Amino acid sequence: MTGAGWAALVPLALLLLGAGYLLGRRAARPLRPSDVGNPVEHATFETLHTASLAAPPLRAGLTEESARRSARRLRSLLGTDALCLTDRDRVLVWDGEGEHHGRHVMDQVRALLANGRDTAFRSDCDDLDCPLRWAVAVPLTVDNRVLGSLVAYAPRESAVLARAAGEVARWACVQLELAELDRSRTQLIEAEIRALRAQISPHFIFNSLAAIASFVRTDPERARELLLEFADFTRYSFRRHGDFTTLADELHSIDQYLALVRARFGERLAVTLQIAPEVLPVALPFLCLQPLVENAVKHGLEGAVPGARGEAEEAKTTTRITISAFDAGSEAEVVIEDDGTGMDPERLRQILRGEGGRSTGIGLLNVDERLRQVYGDDYGLVMETGIGAGMKITVRLPKYRAGVHGS
Repeated sequence: MTGAGWAALVPLALLLLGAGYLLGRRAARPLRPSDVGNPVEHATFETLHTASLAAPPLRAGLTEESARRSARRLRSLLGTDALCLTDRDRVLVWDGEGEHHGRHVMDQVRALLANGRDTAFRSDCDDLDCPLRWAVAVPLTVDNRVLGSLVAYAPRESAVLARAAGEVARWACVQLELAELDRSRTQLIEAEIRALRAQISPHFIFNSLAAIASFVRTDPERARELLLEFADFTRYSFRRHGDFTTLADELHSIDQYLALVRARFGERLAVTLQIAPEVLPVALPFLCLQPLVENAVKHGLEGAVPGARGEAEEAKTTTRITISAFDAGSEAEVVIEDDGTGMDPERLRQILRGEGGRSTGIGLLNVDERLRQVYGDDYGLVMETGIGAGMKITVRLPKYRAGVHGS
């Protein structure tokens, strides 16, 4: 069965397991006035609460630290005397009595790690006072790979414990699978950022350096300022820490980019900034807006549609770009608008479907996909354009989203 299938079955199994276990405990004592609901409701709540506390550590993957932080909760779910978690090479944690059994666990689960099948065994302990006489071991698997095992110990053989251990182990596997998905998502985001960095055009870098060089003799101070802008822009674009940044830092990098573009095109580029100060701390995916501004420059100054304007007319035309960021309640809204050549809407739809070719619209597609990955499908790019009508791109950013923090 797939991880999604287990995700649907495991909560029900945990509810039944916890309800039976905790109802037994409830029968031994009277209800307190502080208890909320009937015994079944309270047992259900306690089981779900314990499971919720065990989940976050496992979302970091199967490590010594995550095993240590989750073992006590897992043992509480099972109501067993002792529990240990292993990876493929060693015991990660032992929780409960009889820790001396940990010396032999890896020998006893060796076959399980090889074939991925549940196993039960007698502990064969020489200590007559030790209560641990029987154990059941269940593999922890993700994508048909055995990552380790969960081993539960008890005073005697128990079919109930064997089944319960299987259900708890499968629930843990779902958490570990989610950890794998989180890692894959992080790797994907990093790959997309690398793609954006690779897209920073060598042509743009060459032209920027050429423009700086042109001022070295005529205006050395201007050349120095532009060189510092170039250094800061490239340092920000190729930084190695953090998947997210703040709107303030992203706009600062865009301002440096535009300074380099203006050094080349002069009065042919007019940029208007309308920024509400209260949205500057809002976090957003790194290198999210710069490709959109670069797209506006390309369509405005370099002409996305060859021959759309004559050379003489193009030389005289001033391209106007407006960058606005304002407060929209629980969101910040950023609008990047240009009066350039625009684009056929159907062509734009092809680009956003990934059908634009290897060198066409990579930045737009990349930004749209990253926004949807981070915030959901409701937060993709909203683009308005037409041939000869310029382009308007709207980006909505939630002011607060779990896991999204500027760095």
